[in-house]
Amino acid sequence: MDWQELIGIALGAILINNFIFSQFLGICPFMGVSKSTETAVGMGLAVTFVMGLASAVCYPINKFILVSETIFPGGNDLKFMQTIVFILVIASLVQFIEMFLQKAMPSLYTALGVYLPLITTNCAVLGVVLQNVQNTYGFVESVTYGVTGGLGFLLAIYLFAAVREKLALTSESPKAFEGFPIALVTAGLLALCFGGFSGLSIFG
Repeated sequence: MDWQELIGIALGAILINNFIFSQFLGICPFMGVSKSTETAVGMGLAVTFVMGLASAVCYPINKFILVSETIFPGGNDLKFMQTIVFILVIASLVQFIEMFLQKAMPSLYTALGVYLPLITTNCAVLGVVLQNVQNTYGFVESVTYGVTGGLGFLLAIYLFAAVREKLALTSESPKAFEGFPIALVTAGLLALCFGGFSGLSIFG
């Protein structure tokens, strides 16, 4: 592992393989909490925190419990439990964040509403820990991928929310496209923009 590999993982998670615009994961909170940049940033930061922490916590659980040889000779062979265990870890982390925001930032907690506990079932969060296992990342690579994957989610939802705020102030769009339809068109155009990074060679 070297710094170039970490930079490659980071840029890949943020731009090339963005969870929203390239992998189409986490669309529910992306569409639901993007009407204002304030709530979008709050959701993006919460998802980034959960993705980074979940990557850090799930790595040792997977390595030393689910597929370790330290408890049972020949290995535990509990890979079939990965999804269930990872969801439990993510749910616990989301519960912690929910309690923290309720006490420290009640306005943001209210603004996020039902979408905050829905981070538990956000497939982007589950996807990042499963991809860490699939890509055989070490601890540092897993945390890097988790944090930068969350930053990619934050970038995507912030750009989308900024455009939606501008669209809400204009009357230029056709009547049939007002509201949710124009939001879908905007998301598609942003996805095309991020698609331009596909196949990018970072270090030649």
